[in-house]
Amino acid sequence: MLLGALDKPSSGSLVFDGQDLGTLPESRLVDVRAQNFGFVFQNYNLMPTLTAAENVEAALVPLHMPTPQRRSRSVAALAEVGLADRLSHFPAELSGGEQQRVAIARALVKEPKVILADEPTGNLDEVTRAEIVALMERLWKERGMTLVVVTHDTQVARRAPRTALINGGSLTLRVNRRKVAQGRPAPPEAVEVVES
Repeated sequence: MLLGALDKPSSGSLVFDGQDLGTLPESRLVDVRAQNFGFVFQNYNLMPTLTAAENVEAALVPLHMPTPQRRSRSVAALAEVGLADRLSHFPAELSGGEQQRVAIARALVKEPKVILADEPTGNLDEVTRAEIVALMERLWKERGMTLVVVTHDTQVARRAPRTALINGGSLTLRVNRRKVAQGRPAPPEAVEVVES
């Protein structure tokens, strides 16, 4: 994924925070990702042998944070997504919605500038989908971070103040004026949904 510096562009430049990510060595990209990006995936990408708290805490290891601070932040992040009572549960003991909340907590615990969510509701039922989208929307507003959501789900896309539609190799940017009129501003660092 180019946006998260997981891939390098084959041509052109990819500039984030004044740095061309395409020219940085992998060792530096690891630091950029660890400090600036949180990732939420469709299939959760949780470690099955780690508890919810340990999965969230693992995101802080690359930041060389002391263990007590990592543990404290992971507990707080899980509480923020409504899982304070599920800290010691393993992924197999959690529902799909709970696993996605752990993944969101793992992305948020680093306090990144950008959250990249790839089909975050793809494996969820309709009710859980609505809960996860509402949670991500609330956290985006409260934290003032950039949230980029890739989705095929038009119900999810309609909630965004801005969308970018990729169709046949063309990119179309749209502002949802109704969302803006409802008091949901679309600043440059707002939610961006890319329908693919």
